[in-house]
Amino acid sequence: MMWLVIALPLASVIAGVILLTLAFRDSADSVGDVVQRTAQIQVSDLSPDARARDLRLSAIVRIDEGYVEVLPVTGEFDRGQPLRLVLRHPTQAASDVELRAAPSDNGWRADAELGLDHDWKLELMPEGTPWRLQGRLPMGQRAAHVKPAFSGEQE
Repeated sequence: MMWLVIALPLASVIAGVILLTLAFRDSADSVGDVVQRTAQIQVSDLSPDARARDLRLSAIVRIDEGYVEVLPVTGEFDRGQPLRLVLRHPTQAASDVELRAAPSDNGWRADAELGLDHDWKLELMPEGTPWRLQGRLPMGQRAAHVKPAFSGEQE
């Protein structure tokens, strides 16, 4: 009976210390947007997503051995302009990768070796960010569809 009196509180203290250590070890947020807080409301600029929706843009991001390729699917892309491709690790901001994809014959291409052992959050945008496409590349998958973050009719 005495081990219950000592062991249970001791186990909860040890678990609390472990949880705090894990929480403070990598406290970086995996969302790349600049978020402003007003009172208890968080506000983020969604105009790049709305612009991509209005232009009806979508693309395929494909990862192969030694390179990443972006293939346009719908909309009118400026094919002479390079694109920024941001691959965000879902939990570790230190593992995020940002690539500059140069125009190629079929779309855009960037040289990179990327692991497929976890999911990636994808963001595709031109320099200056007038529009933005987003998507998710599941673990082990080599291609993903990126599109505007929200769709629907204009208000």
